[in-house]
Amino acid sequence: MFVSGAKAHAYYGWFGCSSALAQGLRVNISAQSTIESPDAGEMRWYILKVQFNREDTIREALEKRIRLSEHKNMFGEILVPTEDVVEFTRAGKRRVMKRKLYPGYLVVHMIINDDTWFLVRETTGVGDFTGSGGKPTAMTDSDVERILKMAYPDADDEQVPKTTIPFRSGERIRVKEGNFQSLEGDVDRIDEANGRVTVIISIFGRSTPVELDHWQIESL
Repeated sequence: MFVSGAKAHAYYGWFGCSSALAQGLRVNISAQSTIESPDAGEMRWYILKVQFNREDTIREALEKRIRLSEHKNMFGEILVPTEDVVEFTRAGKRRVMKRKLYPGYLVVHMIINDDTWFLVRETTGVGDFTGSGGKPTAMTDSDVERILKMAYPDADDEQVPKTTIPFRSGERIRVKEGNFQSLEGDVDRIDEANGRVTVIISIFGRSTPVELDHWQIESL
């Protein structure tokens, strides 16, 4: 039996029943349900819900608890999955930033049992594991491979950072730099790979698509 009695009460006391995780995984865990380890004795990757905007400090706290525990051999890495994105300052200066893929979640490599779960659970800021049917669900091999590739990219596999563009299709904007400065238009298409936005602008009474760098425009 994975969680029962007083331990079950402690388990549900902080976050309660949680639902809707990034990647489409859902949690539907009842305080009355019996949870058994899905992979007893096997180290797998799991997704852990934590307090939003505290992912890094909670990871550090959890790693410290693990190092001081007698169960440290049952844990592997703990990751805050991120990706590199390009942002531009108001002056048009380019900078590469780290963006969290799943804000409010950690990815933990561990063996699930009563001892390891309660070591995790007693860490301040930790909620619950994602899963279904009242059981923590291990990540799929393809999802693990994708996240690990981001965490440890191949030297030969050069990855081009995405450009984060703070506009959406249909949004009304004004051109603030370039040949069409001061004209207004509507966002038509967004090209994150190249950091460009296609805007529909009225020129001589005709709607004309114009491709601009996203830092050349501003929201109205």
